[in-house]
Amino acid sequence: MTSISRRGLGAAALAMGLAPAILRAQGKTVLRIGWTSGDGAQDPYAVGARAFQKALADRVGDRIEVQLYPNRAIGDERPLVDGMRLGTVDMGVITNAVIAQVEPAFQVNDMPFLFSSEAQAQKVLDGTVGASLKQRLESKGIVPLGYMEGGFRHMINNVRPIVTPGDLKGIKSRVLQSPIYIEMYKSLGGNAVPMAWGETFTAVQQGAIDGLEIPLGIIDQNKLYEVTKYLSLTGHIYSMIGLLIAKRSLDRLPPDLKTAVTEAGAEATRLQRASNAAAQVVFRESLTKHGMQVNEVPDKAAFRRGVLPMYESFKGQIGADVIKDALAAVE
Repeated sequence: MTSISRRGLGAAALAMGLAPAILRAQGKTVLRIGWTSGDGAQDPYAVGARAFQKALADRVGDRIEVQLYPNRAIGDERPLVDGMRLGTVDMGVITNAVIAQVEPAFQVNDMPFLFSSEAQAQKVLDGTVGASLKQRLESKGIVPLGYMEGGFRHMINNVRPIVTPGDLKGIKSRVLQSPIYIEMYKSLGGNAVPMAWGETFTAVQQGAIDGLEIPLGIIDQNKLYEVTKYLSLTGHIYSMIGLLIAKRSLDRLPPDLKTAVTEAGAEATRLQRASNAAAQVVFRESLTKHGMQVNEVPDKAAFRRGVLPMYESFKGQIGADVIKDALAAVE
């Protein structure tokens, strides 16, 4: 066979997503990891992917090549998740709400005012609750290698600072197209406006909505400080992002490489969390410098009371045992 023919077959294999099999035949395995945000130095998804790439290379050298695909290069989040289930996508760094579309028990991570700090959330996810979630997702063909994070979500708007639930009255806030987010605002007396992310900046700029809820890094990177005035540190929902691998991709590896991938996932998660914690300080300072009025929310008890009925109403979707275990773990 000529070298041209070999190149032609290689190109065809790449187009069909079969390149990893060919490279395995040459003594190397390729793992392709995708995510939908950018590849910036402080982007939490990119930081996690790069940390995994390095941690695995430190363990196995060039026996596995981890290829990075930011900016939806190999698909949006739901197609990435579906591809992992089918075995056509190796890996992804995925938002919790999208994981929950496949395994509803993950909705517990989006329950409002469940976690009071990053450390508490990490302890719960690294314990029995996280282990249960992992087992459930693995039965769907996807293995979590680590529960990374994007920071807590906070409220921004152009009407007033949010200090008590009553401050939300009359404020129109964009939310994710998710029942939990919609119900949270309803429970607190606010006005939730489900909206696609791509429409949000213009909507708040033109006054169609008054604000939204979002992590600090997204506010800063998307320059939402240009169109919103008040930043209230409500910390209402913890943003878990999963480092995931297709069970088929993991199972095809020999035992030593499978162990290395698992260990690299755990190390990358620790590094990503530390990076995210440092970034939160930088983001808050940046937003203050850009003129946002930042306020703490010293007493969240009233917010927690307002959303408590949600834990009962979502019990059927999430699983009574999952909610019970999560609530017990944060007491």
